[in-house]
Amino acid sequence: PEFNEQVRDAAYDTEDILDEFVARFARHPATGFYRSVRRIFSSIKNLRARHRVASEIQGIKSRIKSISEAHQRYQSEYGISAQASNSLSAVNNTTWRYSRDDALLVEEAKLVGIDQPKNHLISELLEGDDHQLKVVSVVGMGGLGKTTLVKKVHEDLEVRRQFPVRVWVTVSETCDFQFLLKDLIRQLHEEGKKPDPRSIESMTTTELKNFVKDFLQQAGRYAIVFDDVWDVEFWNTIKFALPESSRGGNRVMLTTRKADVATASSIESRGLVYRMEPLSIEDSWTLFRNKIFDGGNCPGHLMDVAKGILDKCEGLPLAILAIGGLLSLKDVNRIDEWEMVQRSLGGELEGTGKLDRVKKILSLSYSDLPWHLKTCLLYRSIYPEDHKIACTRLVNLWIAERFVEWREGMSIEDVAWGYLGELVNRSLIQVTDAFYEGLPDRCRIHDLMREVILIKSREQNMVTVTTGQPTTWPSEKVRRLVVHSSSSNNAQHHQQRPSYCFDHLRSFITEIPNEIFKMFHLKHLDLWGTRVERVPKAIGKLQHLEFLDLGNTAVRELPMEILKLQKLRFLKVYQLVDSSDDDYGYHGFKAPSNIGGFLP
Repeated sequence: PEFNEQVRDAAYDTEDILDEFVARFARHPATGFYRSVRRIFSSIKNLRARHRVASEIQGIKSRIKSISEAHQRYQSEYGISAQASNSLSAVNNTTWRYSRDDALLVEEAKLVGIDQPKNHLISELLEGDDHQLKVVSVVGMGGLGKTTLVKKVHEDLEVRRQFPVRVWVTVSETCDFQFLLKDLIRQLHEEGKKPDPRSIESMTTTELKNFVKDFLQQAGRYAIVFDDVWDVEFWNTIKFALPESSRGGNRVMLTTRKADVATASSIESRGLVYRMEPLSIEDSWTLFRNKIFDGGNCPGHLMDVAKGILDKCEGLPLAILAIGGLLSLKDVNRIDEWEMVQRSLGGELEGTGKLDRVKKILSLSYSDLPWHLKTCLLYRSIYPEDHKIACTRLVNLWIAERFVEWREGMSIEDVAWGYLGELVNRSLIQVTDAFYEGLPDRCRIHDLMREVILIKSREQNMVTVTTGQPTTWPSEKVRRLVVHSSSSNNAQHHQQRPSYCFDHLRSFITEIPNEIFKMFHLKHLDLWGTRVERVPKAIGKLQHLEFLDLGNTAVRELPMEILKLQKLRFLKVYQLVDSSDDDYGYHGFKAPSNIGGFLP
């Protein structure tokens, strides 16, 4: 972790000095005599600045060299390469994933709300063409109980009677496909009460797949579960080991967090994609009471606190059970102990206690993301709990922050929307509202997932969240500062903020403070819905500003200095006005004539 922090800090500092270099020295060229005079004047004026920038660049190069040498010494001393370290991490992760006991399976004695989906899936398995392979996929975010549901279906008496050959295969995120096939073969032989074939140890992947296929073609009706599948490629590979038809009709069940995996596996067989939903309020309350009070009633003095905690869980069974286990250790006569748990849920996730398994499960989905999607998801933590954000706004923020990579033949906006679609596909972002064409309009994330990405954001110094109180202002270098106002008179604290912590700021979301124009690296300024009435001329000093949102403010005029912002790519201005036809207009708005047109 220390090595990662050093590399990250060096990268941040490199970005800062390059931004300063471009802003100070990469001016738009003039022409003729004026160009020559300005070049001489600039050379004299900026000589010291150039020397300082060069010194800082040299200092960063020295730091990077020292970090690299220290890392090489560590590898040499302990004999661990970066690749080996990653492999070790993967092995530990896989080991944990294979121990899918109480950390993954909801306690069966306390199951609620499972009968209806269980009966639905059983009927899907038993009905249909008796001569075709049918795939039933269960998809949803981590912790919803997909594994528990499928396990109950798999062990149902009627399913056992109809499918005498039944196998359960847990697919790890970093699974060894040969190991998985060998495990499948061993289970098949165990079901048929046959000894393990020793010849499989020397078989190639192709030979192992053919072995499985031959065995299943002669074994009679089978039902195989592939639990926790992470990518489409796994299905595209394993399906060739499964006979497409048989005398009795075979079934495969699959659990996954990713919608494209569920669709790809089920569509070919005209099977079912079952989307797992969170528990209802009633079922959540029943599960909560079963865990803490053995089915009894919650004491009246704890009702409000209990409801607040359940709201945080949002119907996630794993979270309800984990938090319930934590609360079961508290004195029911001490409401302050329960209130402390409610206030510190984020801290409990960050620690290593009862909620550590919740963090592990939710973190798995984050860990599986490519780097560019990790960055985009972490950025979502700038918004408060339960906040629904317009999807258009979110993708524009990603673009403004340069999280979106250019791809040949695609606009940057299309790439950004693709990022959003992938995060939705992975059950990490939930679409709450859609346009009539089916396009996503607004989205949110689960409260507990937000707590996880807040932890990740702090670890990587990507986003710093504060309430705006003087005691909560960060003293270290921050990249993106978000102020979630805790009171209506928060403006009185603006003058009490330490100015030195803003030197490396990239994003700031609040009313305009006095220090704003010292934030040389600021790229994103979001003033939506604030009481700001004017934009000062000093706005022209923010040479790196790319995103400026003045929507739903009292601003009615833009200064000429706005034209100095050469990097500004997104400017949003409008006012919500009361009218009978809900008109969103630009009533009396004044802007420089050459700033361009406004979109209605």
